[in-house]
Amino acid sequence: MTRLYLIAITAFLAACTASPRPDVPVMPTGGQPMPDEWIDQDTGHKIIRLTTGSKGGRSFYFHNNPFLKDDNGNDLMIFYADVDTLRRLLSVNLATRQIEVITERPGRYTGEIVAPKRKEVFYQNHDSVFATHAITKETRLVYVFPDDFKGRITTVNANETLLAGTYSEPVKDSIYRRHPDKGSYFTRIYEAKIPHTLFTLDIATGELNKIYSERAWLNHVQFSPTDPDLLMYDHEGPWHLVDRIWTINVKTRKNQLMHERSMPMEIAGHEFFSRDGKIIWYDLQKPRGQTFFLAGVNIETKEKTIYRLKRDEWSIHFTISPDQKNFAGDGGDSTQVARAKDGRWIYLFTPSADSLISSRLVNMKHHGYRPLEPNPHFSPDGKWIIFRSDFDGTTHVYAVKIEKERI
Repeated sequence: MTRLYLIAITAFLAACTASPRPDVPVMPTGGQPMPDEWIDQDTGHKIIRLTTGSKGGRSFYFHNNPFLKDDNGNDLMIFYADVDTLRRLLSVNLATRQIEVITERPGRYTGEIVAPKRKEVFYQNHDSVFATHAITKETRLVYVFPDDFKGRITTVNANETLLAGTYSEPVKDSIYRRHPDKGSYFTRIYEAKIPHTLFTLDIATGELNKIYSERAWLNHVQFSPTDPDLLMYDHEGPWHLVDRIWTINVKTRKNQLMHERSMPMEIAGHEFFSRDGKIIWYDLQKPRGQTFFLAGVNIETKEKTIYRLKRDEWSIHFTISPDQKNFAGDGGDSTQVARAKDGRWIYLFTPSADSLISSRLVNMKHHGYRPLEPNPHFSPDGKWIIFRSDFDGTTHVYAVKIEKERI
C-alpha cells in the first residue's frame, strides 16, 4: 500500500467521522453546499449526511439489504465510495456515523450483497467472488467462474447458504459496449432474445447449479428474505411488452408468473419482497403513465392488494418499513413515466382504505434523477429513510428523520 494511498484514506475517514454540528439550521435542501445536518425548510424534517469527504458515497439499490449489526448490536450500513481511482466498500455506524473501510482489494466491485448473520459482504471483481467480514475485515475467495460461464451474483438466500445470479451470452456485453446509454441498449437487448441462465452457487462447497434457462433477458434476481428456496426474477425489457414478475423454487424448479397483465400498455415492475416474505410488492400502472398504484400479490394465495397513488406521488422505487405499516418512495422528475409536475420528493406513505396517504420528507428539486436514482431504504429501527442524492453537487448518502422536527 502506497504512502499516498494511506494519506488519502486517513483524510477520507477523518472527514467522514467529523462530529455533527450542535446547531441545526433550517434551510432549503440542495443547490448549495450543505452542512452535515439541517432541517428542510419545505417539509420540517431533519436530514443528516451519512457520508462526507470530497468523494462522497453511494448507497445500495433499493431492494438490496445494506444493513447488519456489529458485535455490540449496533446497526451498520454498507455503502460504496471511490478513493483515488478505486472503488471501496465501507460501513457506517448509524448511531455514531463512524465510518470504516471494509475492502482494500483493488478493482471495481459488483454484487451489493450483505449476509447479516455471517456479518459478511459478498461482491464480485471480474470473474472472482469474494466475501469480506464487515467487522474483522478478513477476506476470502469464494468462487471463480469458469471461462465458459461468466455469471454475475446478485443475491443471498435467507439462511445464507446460497448465492444466486444470472449468466448471459457474451453478445449482451457487446451491446452494452456499443450502446452504453440505457435508452439505447434497453430495447436492443430485449429484442435480441439472448439466452440467459439463472444459477445458484453454494457458498460452502462452491457448487454451481444452473436452475433455469430461457431466450429472454432475466434480471432483478432476489431471494426471499424468509424462504431459502424461493427466488424472484423478472423478464426485463419494455415493461408493456413483458410479463415481468416471476418466482422459481431453486429445488423443485417450479416456475410461477406472479402478475399477469390485463390490458394493453399495462406495466408492473420494480418488484420487491415484503419483510415477512409473504407478499411481492410492485409499481403497477393501468395503463402505462395514466393511473398509478402500488400493488402486492400474496405468494401463496395470489390475492392482490392495490393502493392508488396520485400522479405526483408516483416513485421510481418503493420500499416497506420494518413493521410493514408504511412505505417510502423516492419520487421522480417530469421526464419519468408519470410525467409528474411536482414529484421530486422523498415520500412517506401510509395505507388508508384503497389509497396511500403521502407525507413529503425531502424536497428533491435540486436532485438529478437522471442518471442518479435515490433508491430509498428504511433504517433498521424504522425511524429514518436513507437515500442517495447529488443535490449539492456530489453524490452522498443521507437519512431523513420520519418524525417531524418542532421548529
